[in-house]
Amino acid sequence: MLSKKVKLTDKDILEKEFKTSMRGYNPDEVDQFLDVIIKDYEAFHQAIEELQQENLRLKKLSETSSSRVQPASAPQQAVGSTNFDILKRLSNLERHVFGDKLYNE
Repeated sequence: MLSKKVKLTDKDILEKEFKTSMRGYNPDEVDQFLDVIIKDYEAFHQAIEELQQENLRLKKLSETSSSRVQPASAPQQAVGSTNFDILKRLSNLERHVFGDKLYNE
């Protein structure tokens, strides 16, 4: 997702040695090296921004799609129904359908 190719690794930066001149390091060489580092950091920053935007977009997409899809739930019971009430109704239904022969045997 890096739009710019990164030229340096952490090892490159760590192992970079500058040549010294009479007054110390060659300022032009140091400036050139720092320019490469700055470009790499800009590439990293751009990649981070793109990933953060993509992450935000996917989170919003996930939220909207999860609010549209409701999981299948258990059949709704009538208000005030308990398991005892349901069993009582089932028993009455069986008695009505099969008659007393179901309970008299």
